[in-house]
Amino acid sequence: MALDESLVSLSAVELRRLIGARQVSPVELLEACIERIAQVNPYINAVTATAYERAREEARQAERAVLAGQPLGLLHGLPLGVKDLEPTAGVLTTYGSPLYRGHVPAEDVELVARLRRAGAIVAAKTNVPEMGAGANSRNAVWGATGNPFNPNLNAGGSSGGSAAALACDMLPVCTGSDTGGSLRIPAAKCGVVGFRPSPGVVPSARKPLGWTPISVVGPMGRTVADACLQLAASAGAHAGDPLSYPLDPLQFLQPRPADLGALRVAYTEDFGACAVDDGIRAAFRAKIAAMRHLFAACDPVEMQLGEVHRCFDVLRAEAFVAGMRDAYEKDPDSLGPNTRANYEMGAAMSLLDSAWAQAEQTRVLKRFQQVYADYDLVLAPTTPVSPFPWTQLYADTINGEPQENYYRWLALTYVVTLTTHPALTLPCGRDAQGMPFGLQVIGPFRADLQVLAAAQAMEQAFAGIEALRRPLPDLAALRPAEPALTSIITAPPTLPAGGQGGAVSAV
Repeated sequence: MALDESLVSLSAVELRRLIGARQVSPVELLEACIERIAQVNPYINAVTATAYERAREEARQAERAVLAGQPLGLLHGLPLGVKDLEPTAGVLTTYGSPLYRGHVPAEDVELVARLRRAGAIVAAKTNVPEMGAGANSRNAVWGATGNPFNPNLNAGGSSGGSAAALACDMLPVCTGSDTGGSLRIPAAKCGVVGFRPSPGVVPSARKPLGWTPISVVGPMGRTVADACLQLAASAGAHAGDPLSYPLDPLQFLQPRPADLGALRVAYTEDFGACAVDDGIRAAFRAKIAAMRHLFAACDPVEMQLGEVHRCFDVLRAEAFVAGMRDAYEKDPDSLGPNTRANYEMGAAMSLLDSAWAQAEQTRVLKRFQQVYADYDLVLAPTTPVSPFPWTQLYADTINGEPQENYYRWLALTYVVTLTTHPALTLPCGRDAQGMPFGLQVIGPFRADLQVLAAAQAMEQAFAGIEALRRPLPDLAALRPAEPALTSIITAPPTLPAGGQGGAVSAV
């Protein structure tokens, strides 16, 4: 069939409306997405394993439900891309690790189960770094994900495959998760929306340390409304995440856009602690100058948050020790360099380190609250550098300053992680290199709705300002990456009998 360009480019919200109005068939939409993936994925390698045959049957069932006038879920008939850290029943789930080349889970993780109950149709998995370690979505199983604006550059991570798939209109709904910035960074680099909700809003049932607030799952979308749609379908309590709590998920469905003219906004280039490239600082200042008239106040703010880097080092390492101990003790060489470095850092720490980090995180939270005595929101850049070649594992220097480890360049987002405040990355024009610029919008403690309402109003306002509106990739101009995005694969994924998956080139 010929690809209906206008169909795949529609928002998830609009597609769901059209399905409910019997103006678009779930079967038609799925086939259009499959065709777009076939056309574009070879250039960016965002989609990994696929489940097309099962998805086609579910799309036919969804179509019959519409025609029969049955009740429809929030995501009824929408093709879904699931980050390859989330277990999916009957669909290859590798975590980007050679240890799991043939792993096909028997059950969906709770996040996926909720989205499917809401009517979403799992069409494919999306690429990640090995075990989610780092912000460059490349691994030895599937290769690297290239940026939709230039496949030679990285798409961020760890939700890089989801961000790139959304940016290229391959799928209308994709999942993400965030510890140090894994939702926000790829969204910023690919020009889409990524929302890190407050801990417990969306249950994260797969994290090994159930009581930690630093790891969350959350929605991504091409628009704020699309992210809200997924959030409404996934939020709410679940015993698999002890930090989750009862709430009304439908409150997120259509938040009323905030009155920007009544908001007092603070902004910071670096939180007083983060290395940021001079070009990104200049771009951020230009963005602030272009938007400050929208707000009641838009002022710079100085912050002294404490030992944020060491604090995050310890808390992050704890999580990797909890999740990777068995694999490391069995064969340390089976882990990639990032994953192994995190484990070994944590294994060398003591109870004194852990206790200090827990206490310092509490102090960071209290210090961060001070700015909200005078302001409603804090704005900051999402990433400190423009996208760099995917062949470079991480940003090892910023402005000539060597970075201490492979994730130190994520400080602009992991500082916010430590505060546990809700934060959203909003597309905000381009940087000096012509690549997407992501604006980090950080709300008060547990003020998720406030962040979403403000972001929705900002998105609407930015659409009328050339320097701030969401950039779109030129898919017709895509050329193969050099070297090939699959060049780091050591062997193709293997599937057990009956398992589903995609070829190494994804489709």
